[in-house]
Amino acid sequence: MKKLITEHDVIKIYQSGVRVIPFASDVIFTPSAKDKIKQLGLKISKREAADKIEPVENPHEEIDKSKIVVIGSDHTGFKLKNFAAKIISDKGYSIIDVGTYDENACDYPDFAYATAKKVKNKEAAFGIIIDATGNPSAITANKIPGIRAANCYNEFTAKSAREHNNANVLTLGAKSIGEETVRSIIETWLKTSFAGGRHQKRLDKISGIERQILGNIISDDK
Repeated sequence: MKKLITEHDVIKIYQSGVRVIPFASDVIFTPSAKDKIKQLGLKISKREAADKIEPVENPHEEIDKSKIVVIGSDHTGFKLKNFAAKIISDKGYSIIDVGTYDENACDYPDFAYATAKKVKNKEAAFGIIIDATGNPSAITANKIPGIRAANCYNEFTAKSAREHNNANVLTLGAKSIGEETVRSIIETWLKTSFAGGRHQKRLDKISGIERQILGNIISDDK
């Protein structure tokens, strides 16, 4: 049986310190894995043994998207992103890390958009984005229709965002909250479900505003 190498596998390989990915005839790279290899500047070598790769997903099994979290940050949030990813992993979730992958200066909109886009495309249950305060990433993510990004700074705001707003993206500020607060926010986020009822009625109004704005934009372009 051929080994399927996904984007998730490539990220885990990169995070382990490997920069040359082994390849053999029994290995298949998904299109997103190939894109991630180019993005990260990795190399593929046929001289290495392919059995060094341990794929995360079995191509013949249904992937439970409800147990996948996409996470991203700018350089300010890089360290806290790694801390948050471990918390999520310890809770039994798989991680898609869209970067950044070091502390070199970069632009938060790139990673906020990459994270939110995967949530929009239903590749993950929800997303986490980290920058200095959480505000700019929330602003960026909320430009995407269907994304409800909430900048949370304590357990109450996390609970409310999930229970009342059915938020699907959590933003955090690396310079405004500490690690233990981040832990409590994430744990609260994970265990809180959307309450529905009167809250759904209000979300429907938000969706209506999105459709109206998009309709006006399309009309203006004609």
